[in-house]
Amino acid sequence: MESTSVTGTFEIAYTPAGSWSGADDPASRMTFTKTYAGPLAGTSSGEMLTAGRPGDGSAGYVALERFTGTLAGRHGSCVLQHSGTMLAGRDSLLVVVTPGSGSGDLAGIAGTLALTMEDGVHRYRFDYALPLPAYSA
Repeated sequence: MESTSVTGTFEIAYTPAGSWSGADDPASRMTFTKTYAGPLAGTSSGEMLTAGRPGDGSAGYVALERFTGTLAGRHGSCVLQHSGTMLAGRDSLLVVVTPGSGSGDLAGIAGTLALTMEDGVHRYRFDYALPLPAYSA
């Protein structure tokens, strides 16, 4: 597998989708859409579950996001799996490509996605690997 790193930007829009039934702590569900620009270009939609008190600096979330578009000229889709926590204002986030979720030219993809916000702009760094094309003589 060939390993590569690319960077770019994205925009995101959230829509509240209710709270967890019977949850004692502040917990909610959201849907979201993203538009990626750069070597990773396309759109995604996802669902997120959150809990905790982010205003107090402590919370967590999990999400699944289906991306469809192109990655360095290869067209396909994959699912990104998020796990994030905030404790005393310190963030920890892991976003990985869900194993076995790649399709089209992205079949077999593996990798991690780092998300940041700089000067009001959402940015990503995608470290990924794709199977090498089959050799034909």
